[in-house]
Amino acid sequence: MKLNNKLSFLGLAVSLSAINVSAKQLDLTMYYPVAVGGALTKVVDGMVDDFESANPDINVNAIYAGNYNDTRVKALVAMKSGKAVQTSVMFSIDMLALKQRGVILPFNDFIKTEEDKKWLESFYPALMANGQVDGKTYGIPFQRSTIVMYYNKDAFREAGLNPDQPPTTWEEMSDTASKLVKKSASGETERWGVMIPSTGYPYWMFGALAKQQGEQLMNTEGTKVNFNSDNMVEALQYWRDLGNKYQVMPTGTIEWGTLRQEFLEQKTAMMWHSTGNLTAVMKNATFDVGVAQLPAHIEPGSPTGGGNFYLLNSGTKEEQQAAYRLVKFMTSPERSAQWSIETGYVGVSEASYATPEMKLHVQNTPQALVARDQLSVATAELATYEAGRVRSVLDDAIQATLTGQSSAKEALDSAQTQADRILRRANRG
Repeated sequence: MKLNNKLSFLGLAVSLSAINVSAKQLDLTMYYPVAVGGALTKVVDGMVDDFESANPDINVNAIYAGNYNDTRVKALVAMKSGKAVQTSVMFSIDMLALKQRGVILPFNDFIKTEEDKKWLESFYPALMANGQVDGKTYGIPFQRSTIVMYYNKDAFREAGLNPDQPPTTWEEMSDTASKLVKKSASGETERWGVMIPSTGYPYWMFGALAKQQGEQLMNTEGTKVNFNSDNMVEALQYWRDLGNKYQVMPTGTIEWGTLRQEFLEQKTAMMWHSTGNLTAVMKNATFDVGVAQLPAHIEPGSPTGGGNFYLLNSGTKEEQQAAYRLVKFMTSPERSAQWSIETGYVGVSEASYATPEMKLHVQNTPQALVARDQLSVATAELATYEAGRVRSVLDDAIQATLTGQSSAKEALDSAQTQADRILRRANRG
């Protein structure tokens, strides 16, 4: 009997050990939009390692899948092929389409405690606008941004301008930019006054001009757009006038992907770009860098941008719950502060700016507060049903205007007509 008891006890111990091993084998797959390896990949890997250390029962397989569009496509293809993908960072503006396809879960279903509720309510409201619909939260902000104006303070001094007084209105920006244009003895432009990128995400830049006109590009339901009002036409015309009328910006289109380097090479004194570039600009600039909120016209403002964490309708309930724990960890104040410091993306909660690390960072780099402060006048990024097609027709209209193929009114009238046709199905719903 004693031997049998010993064997039974040994069997129980082995069984419990197997259960523990099994618990440690709970695997999660997370798709993440990092186009290439390097610094950002290492930061995410480090955060994942810290999560695994704090949660030894969970193993996270982080798959770096390219840009936001690449990430969405690859994650959904993997799910369709039967692979479990429990979470991903994807465009905040993809929420409506993802919800419509039934591939994301509301975070509300995972809120069980007062601590959970407090976490869900901790994020800046402006960053939640592209993550909530029908009273539920589907996207949690992580890699988020606003558009800010970077400027070369040394160029300001050279032009006799106050480096601590960047332009605050459209009129001031075009006037200041004209004084910053620098030409060679032969008349060639060596430095432009300002550049606004018009490839990659032209609709995003236009969203800033629209907000500054007191306009919204779409309704909150994502079923209607507002592309061709008089204020919208005026906004697009001003963008074109910077190159053609004021001659402070190159005519035609300006590449999103190379603009940061052109600014660092002092080929432009000012640029509009994502705050996600802040750390790289501050690290690599050989001149004194200023960062300012975007200039106002009727009012100030910028759309938010970037990526949200989503919980995908994939894997087991236990895996989905573990993915929820991962998202909470990655968006905690300490991790949000770490991500903001390492990249320049905006901290997603007030609590992230109260951490000792962030307090020290903004003391040394006050430019990091500009994007956060701009959230008070920020608006949602263009997000509709059939989002890719709608954005495409607006992008085409912007580029047709900037390249002189069409007037601002003709281009935006056409974009409005096309978008209305695309959204007709959503409106019927």
